[in-house]
Amino acid sequence: MTPVVLPAAVLAEARATARTVTAATGVDVDADEALGGRAALLDLPRGGTVSAGGATRLMGAEDGWCALTLARPDDLDAVPALVEADDTPDPWAAVRERIRATGVHAIAARARLLGLPAGVLGETAPASPVVRTVGARTHPHPLRDLLVADLSSMWAGPLCGRLLARTGATVVKVESPNRPDGTRAGPAPFFDWVNSGKLSYAVDFARPGGLVRLLAAADVVLESSRPAALHTRGLGPADVPARDGRIWVQITGHGAVGERAHWVAFGDDAAVSGGLVGGTAAAPVFCGDAIADPLTGLEAARAVLESHARGGGEVIDVAMAAVAARYAALPVEGEIPCSATPSVTGTAARLGEHNALVEDLVARRLAPAC
Repeated sequence: MTPVVLPAAVLAEARATARTVTAATGVDVDADEALGGRAALLDLPRGGTVSAGGATRLMGAEDGWCALTLARPDDLDAVPALVEADDTPDPWAAVRERIRATGVHAIAARARLLGLPAGVLGETAPASPVVRTVGARTHPHPLRDLLVADLSSMWAGPLCGRLLARTGATVVKVESPNRPDGTRAGPAPFFDWVNSGKLSYAVDFARPGGLVRLLAAADVVLESSRPAALHTRGLGPADVPARDGRIWVQITGHGAVGERAHWVAFGDDAAVSGGLVGGTAAAPVFCGDAIADPLTGLEAARAVLESHARGGGEVIDVAMAAVAARYAALPVEGEIPCSATPSVTGTAARLGEHNALVEDLVARRLAPAC
């Protein structure tokens, strides 16, 4: 196993965040495991200009550096439109040639028009999670009594949900049977690591009656959809009646509002956008493994716990690129290996395994008090 290598200051700050979560919950949170766990579980190679997971490339031109992710079949299908060519037998060669001709800013702008995940090195400024008060606060309940609706996918949101599940909270992983979390079809050790200990609820988002009830009953909602995706179905934080103190966490690539809200992001390209890279200014390389994902998962967990202590009633926007930028702004103190292998103690539930249980739980929560 080749450990990922991280800036010492980044790992130190992540450890401090983990200690904050531990202090608030009594649950031991290992930052080394959170940041290096996927690479250790899957024996991923150390990233250079190709990400550890292999789907993202870091490429340069006269006007700087950018990262592009081609992780999904639709991403690869969009390459001819991206490079304005009829045939691209070697997609990455075609992209590199186009970048040399047009520059990184032009290719990133076109990628975003096509819905492709891209990031220009250092384009995002550091920012803390954006917190908006939207409802009534309540006296904080014990964490073990919380109901968490986890609509997120991939890594950042599921990691946050897993940390909350370890506190004893009831966490319900929500997926569409037509489009489940993409990592469910990937390596089982990783999916089990971030999703074990959760109930599984499968619901058709085109017929979301059960989901509306779950969101109305939940104390915490985690989601990582594009900002307009839930709202158009009447499932946004302003659309679903809330329990007093509900905390709604929006994990986004580049923020939930503004011109960047529609930008798609994965962990590696979001990190590049935030300026969180290794190597040198002349020859940057990827930092860790999709580093913006686990950093955002830790930061989202801390944000939930801080909101819970305030009594909730908040919507919290945690943007991966902004999280990466805050870590990138830390003093440069050299690099150290990060190689803790997670202990995967359970198996994630089958898709929809707990539908009846979840619906019964929601019905009891929404029943009028006697």
